[in-house]
Amino acid sequence: MARMGDVLAGFHAAWEFESDSVLIRFERGIRTPKLFQALGERRIPLDAIASVTLTPGKRGTVVLRAEPRPGADPLMEAAAGQLRDVCDPYRLVLPAERETLAEYYADELRAMLGPPDAGPVERYLVRAPETPLQFKAYDGKASFDGKSVAFRWFWTGASSAKWKAGDQTFAVADLCGVEWRSPEIFEGHLRLVRREAGGPGGSRPGQADQDPAAVVFGLGYGPVHESLPFAAAVLAAARSGGPAVLPDVASGPVAGAVAVAPRARRDPADIAERIRHLGELHEAGLVTDDEFSVKKAELLAEL
Repeated sequence: MARMGDVLAGFHAAWEFESDSVLIRFERGIRTPKLFQALGERRIPLDAIASVTLTPGKRGTVVLRAEPRPGADPLMEAAAGQLRDVCDPYRLVLPAERETLAEYYADELRAMLGPPDAGPVERYLVRAPETPLQFKAYDGKASFDGKSVAFRWFWTGASSAKWKAGDQTFAVADLCGVEWRSPEIFEGHLRLVRREAGGPGGSRPGQADQDPAAVVFGLGYGPVHESLPFAAAVLAAARSGGPAVLPDVASGPVAGAVAVAPRARRDPADIAERIRHLGELHEAGLVTDDEFSVKKAELLAEL
C-alpha cells in the first residue's frame, strides 16, 4: 500500500500522496511551463478526483493523469477545456522506465476514490489562487483584491466605447461567473458575467473589445499564467458569494460555433487598431494566411 508522504516525481512536478489528498508541487525552472510556476503547488482532495489514467506519452514517456470532477476546481472550470496538454496541472509526465511504479500509484489512487458516477460537486473543493492578483491585458490593467475587480483602461489599446464608459469596478456580489477565452486563441479575452436584476443568470454582451466588463488579450498581453489564475480566483469568489451560475460554455465562443448577432457600425479607429493587432498575430505565426485574410475582410466590412 502507498504510504502517506510517498512522492512520485516526474518532469516539472512531483505528486505527494496523503491520506485524503494529493499534493502537487511544481518545479521552478526555465523549462517548466509558466502556469505551473505561477501555481507553485496545489492540494487536490481525493473527493475532487473522478478518475485516474495512465497512458503512453511522447518521446519515451508515460502520463499519469487525474481527471477532476466537474465543479471541483475553479481553475479547470475557468479554463473550460482550453489548456494545452503541456499546461494541464493534472498531468504528471514520467520516463517510460517508471511505468510500473506509476501504475502502482495509479491503482492505489483508484482504490481510494469514490464511485465513478459521483457526478459534479456543489462547491469547489480545490483552493483558488490567492489574491491580490493583477495582469496587463491589451486594452487595460485588471486587478482583483478578493472583494472587487477593477479595470483601468490604456489609452493606447482601449476602444472608444470603453473610454466613454470610463474605468470600471465590479463588486464580487454583482458577479455570477467569468468567461475566459485563452490568449493563445484569436480574440482571447476575460469577461465578467454579471447578475441580472430579478434573475440568477448573467448578462452577456457581444464584442469583448466594446464591453466595459471585459478586457481583451493580445500578443504578450494577458498570458495564460497570469490571466487564468485571475479568472479562477474571481470565479471562486463569485460562486462563494451567492448561487453563482457559470457561463454556458457549451454554447459560447469557447466550445463551439457562435450565432453572430448583427453588429452596429464601428469606429474606424477601432477597426484600424484591430487590423493592426491581427497583423501582429499573423507575423507571429499565430494566425494563418487564410484566417488573416478572412478576418481582415470581416473587419473592413464593418466600416
